[in-house]
Amino acid sequence: MKRSILGGTGMSVSEFALGTMMFGVIGNPDHDESIRIIQTALDAGINFVDTADVYSTGESEVIVGKALKGRRADVVLATKFGLPMGADPNQRGSSPRWIKRAVEDSLRRLGTDYIDLYQMHRPDPVTDIDETLAALSDLVRVGKVRAIGSSTVPADLIVEAQWAAEKGGHHRFLSEQPRYSLLHRGVERAVLPAAERYGMGVLTYGPLSSGWLSGRADPTSSHR
Repeated sequence: MKRSILGGTGMSVSEFALGTMMFGVIGNPDHDESIRIIQTALDAGINFVDTADVYSTGESEVIVGKALKGRRADVVLATKFGLPMGADPNQRGSSPRWIKRAVEDSLRRLGTDYIDLYQMHRPDPVTDIDETLAALSDLVRVGKVRAIGSSTVPADLIVEAQWAAEKGGHHRFLSEQPRYSLLHRGVERAVLPAAERYGMGVLTYGPLSSGWLSGRADPTSSHR
C-alpha cells in the first residue's frame, strides 16, 4: 500500500486510514468482530488508525487498544478530544483542565503510553486557542503525544492557531481532518489551501458521504 509523510510530523502513513467511529455500541458492539476487522486492515497494509474518545463514549478506544496489543509499535495511532463525554460542561472542550484529563483517559482505554496524533475534535469557542496549544505542547514535551492536529476547523481558525503557535512558542497543529467527498467540497475553497500553506497533513473523513456515494442508496426512490 502506498504511503506518504503526514504533514510536518515525519510519520509515514498508509494511503488509507482505518476510521473506528462505528466500533462499539453506536455501530458494531461485538468486540471480537471489531478486533478482527482492525487486524485485517493492518494485515492489508494499513498502518494508520483513527479513533476518538467520544466514539461510543470511549468503547471504540477500548476496542482499538485490544486490537493493537503486540502491534502498537507498527501503527500510527490517532485519537481526538473535545466533544462532550458527559453532562458536566467541564467534560468537553479544549481547556487545559479537560485536555489533561481527557488524554489520560484515552491512554488508559487504548492501553498505550503515547498517542501519535492527538486532535482537537472541533473548535472550542470559549477557550483561548493559546491556552489549548500550551496544554497540548506540554503533552508533546513529556512524551504522551507525538504530534497535534485539528478536525473540522474553518480556514480562519486554522490561520489563527498557526499564528498563536508561532507567537506563543507552542507546538502547532500539523494536520487537519475535514469532511470531504464529491458531495461535500466546500473545504476546497479555503481549508485545503490554508492547510497547504502551513504544510499540514490532511486526513479527510466521510469520503462516501455517510453511504450516499456507496451505491446502496437509490436517488430516484421516494420515501414518505
